Amino acid sequence: MADGLVRVKPSPLLDTFGRQISYLRMSVTDRCDLRCTYCMAEKMTFLPKRDLLTVEEMDRVATTFIERGVRKVRITGGEPLVRKDIGDLFRRISRHLGSGLDELTLTTNGTMLSDKAQMLVDCGVNRVNVSLDALEPDQFKKITRRGDLDKVLRGIDAALDAGLKIKINTVALKHDNADTLPAMIEWAHSKGMGLTLIEVMPLGDTGEDRIDQYIPLPMVQDKLEQEWTLTPLNETLKNAGPSRYVRVEETGGKLGFITPLTNNFCAGCNRVRVTCTGRIYMCLGQDDHIDLRSALRESDAPEAALSAAIDQALFRKPEKHDFAIKRRGETPALPRHMSMTGG
Repeated sequence: MADGLVRVKPSPLLDTFGRQISYLRMSVTDRCDLRCTYCMAEKMTFLPKRDLLTVEEMDRVATTFIERGVRKVRITGGEPLVRKDIGDLFRRISRHLGSGLDELTLTTNGTMLSDKAQMLVDCGVNRVNVSLDALEPDQFKKITRRGDLDKVLRGIDAALDAGLKIKINTVALKHDNADTLPAMIEWAHSKGMGLTLIEVMPLGDTGEDRIDQYIPLPMVQDKLEQEWTLTPLNETLKNAGPSRYVRVEETGGKLGFITPLTNNFCAGCNRVRVTCTGRIYMCLGQDDHIDLRSALRESDAPEAALSAAIDQALFRKPEKHDFAIKRRGETPALPRHMSMTGG
């Protein structure tokens, strides 16, 4: 090489079960402008901003993962678009697109999409996931405890107009939206959007009893099959993700099912999660973590320390999660809220 140095290619990210990590979910904030009943308590205490990774530190973390084989980065929250410097982060990470990174995307509640859609497109984002659990304003406000449905719908339309592909994520809630799920699916498919149904997960004390919220998705699918023809799509293994997909023949759209409680999907796990404070969680359903922030801030050789911490995390990545909802009044499986880890 011109400088006489031999470059050592960073080792790939393999855990002890032989799974290769190619997908990083990075939370940029624990804050959100909604308070969804399955995700957060109505009154939340958020982290002081000094505890959060800076944009420069998040970029360093993402870059290290990309150099070691991560091909997809998803930005999450909380609600990621409430972070004021979020555009800077997207611009920084987007420089890797086409040079190791295949996709940069995000999950959002849609409340700020009207203002941010064009910025996302300009940064190379092609598609986003929008979390939306109801299409009726009062129902939406009950689930989110405060949300303005029209604002979200305007954001979705703005994103579609900007050229973004959208997938809707809908948490199935036994008493709050189970009866309206077919209408949600029809609406999404009519706008060219896929929709994925998700079982409620026992993360954090939200002030609600999960037994009153949880409905097994096989039960939902059985009910849908009484009205529609659902043709399985062989995409789960290709994407190494948790969703099982079907095509709804009557609408022509794609429908996904994420079933952490009724059908463990961990054998093909290809992802890790980094929180806004720099904790890497090797599994959404486990509380074990490694602190990357200290590697970044307290080491004389932060890049080497960061890579070593990631290796330690992969060595401790568990085989599967332990989610369960068994009885009324049961303590959540994990004390941290979904908004802390980013789903």
